[in-house]
Amino acid sequence: MPNQSGILYGLTILSPIIDDERATPSHDLQIRKHLAGLPTDQHSPFALAAGTHLARIAVMDDVIYVGMPSCEEHLKSKYLVFESNCDGDLEGYLGGLADAVPEQLDAIWSHCVGYPGAADRWAFIQYMKSCQLDTTFYFAAINNKTLPQALRALYTQHAVTNFIASHQGMAPAQLQAEFLQFTQDLASEPTPPAGSMGPHRGIKTGGRNE
Repeated sequence: MPNQSGILYGLTILSPIIDDERATPSHDLQIRKHLAGLPTDQHSPFALAAGTHLARIAVMDDVIYVGMPSCEEHLKSKYLVFESNCDGDLEGYLGGLADAVPEQLDAIWSHCVGYPGAADRWAFIQYMKSCQLDTTFYFAAINNKTLPQALRALYTQHAVTNFIASHQGMAPAQLQAEFLQFTQDLASEPTPPAGSMGPHRGIKTGGRNE
C-alpha cells in the first residue's frame, strides 16, 4: 500500500520553489545555504520532532535525461524535496513538526510557492499534504518497530560490538562475570536520543561535483 510499510509511514513532499528574478540570492540558493548550516546529529530539527526514523531534504533543479528510449523532459520550476520515514499517521507527524520546530520550517519552506507558515498548524498540514506524492519505496531496514525501539536496538548492537572487541582473550570466568555486569548496565541505560546513533554525514549544497 502506498505511503505505509508496516507501522512506518513513508512521506515524500515536493514543494515548488519561488522563481523571482529580483531575489538576491535566488530562493533556491537561500534554501541551500540554510540547509548547509543545519546539524545532522541529535540537534537536527527533524530529530527534535518525534517519530522521525530518517529525513532527507534537498533542492531538485531538474530531472536528468538518461537517453533513449526515454523522452527528454524538464521541470517547470525547481523543487524542494522532503522525504521521511516516520512513526504514526501523517497529520500527527506533520503537526508534531509544526509544534517542535516552526522557525526551522519557516526558514526553509518560506522560499516555496504558497507556503502559509507553521504558526497556523492546520494550514501547514494542508499545504504539506497538497505537495505530497505517494511513497512506494522505503529506506528503513525495519518496518515493525517504533523509533525508540529501533534506537534501543542500535544502541544495544553498538554496545555488544564494543564489549566483544574489548574482551578478546579474557579468561572464561572473568568474561562471564563482566558480561553479566554488562547486561545489567545495558538494561539500565536510557534510550538514546534520535539522531545520536550516526553515522553523521556532511550536508551537501548541490553542484555537479557533489
